[in-house]
Amino acid sequence: MEKVIFTDPDTKEKIEFYVLEETQINGKKFLFVTEEEDGDSEAYILKEIADENDDVVYEMVEDDNELAALGKVFAELIDDADIEY
Repeated sequence: MEKVIFTDPDTKEKIEFYVLEETQINGKKFLFVTEEEDGDSEAYILKEIADENDDVVYEMVEDDNELAALGKVFAELIDDADIEY
């Protein structure tokens, strides 16, 4: 399973996430990730952005409206998951 390393912008702590699904909407890439490879776990949606050096960087989606819309998309893409958003 693909993994991404996320650096918390506040604490600078590096967190390893497992990528369960990805999609593109209006040219933007989004990842549905979890902390655990199997079983129940917290899940997050990350949005791909480019930093000032044009490197690929991901940030957590925090806007409630955007999160709800993306939650519906990922719920359809991931058949065997019970996604609450």
